[in-house]
Amino acid sequence: MELIQRVESLDDLESAAKWILENLNGRKIIAINGEMGAGKTTFVKALCAFMGVKDEVTSPTFSLVNEYDSEAFGKIYHFDFYRIEDEEEVWNIGLDDYLYSSSFCFIEWPEKICNFIPPESAELNISLEGHIRVFQLKLPPNE
Repeated sequence: MELIQRVESLDDLESAAKWILENLNGRKIIAINGEMGAGKTTFVKALCAFMGVKDEVTSPTFSLVNEYDSEAFGKIYHFDFYRIEDEEEVWNIGLDDYLYSSSFCFIEWPEKICNFIPPESAELNISLEGHIRVFQLKLPPNE
């Protein structure tokens, strides 16, 4: 299944976050694709805010993973794999433990770790059309 939503301003990110969460069909892993500057981290901030995260949400570019707490959704893990050079680095942080923890996992630059992304994960592509961000949500078929 593939769904598309257009976002014209930062003010629309909350409704886009709600739209994503409503359409995940129980999935908790989201592989977020987009070129540099497309708004991946900004969108993760909006998702976390909508999910009730009180902590400051920042890019885990150097730490690879940030952990947040939500009263309504539990633990949320935010990954940024832009800087990894070798998939072995993800073993060192215990990625499989995070992915199979039943917690939400938001993964930026998933193409760097494509061999680790579970096939049932949702894929979110963010692209720019002028000043409009296009969110394309792809879900694998339910088994």
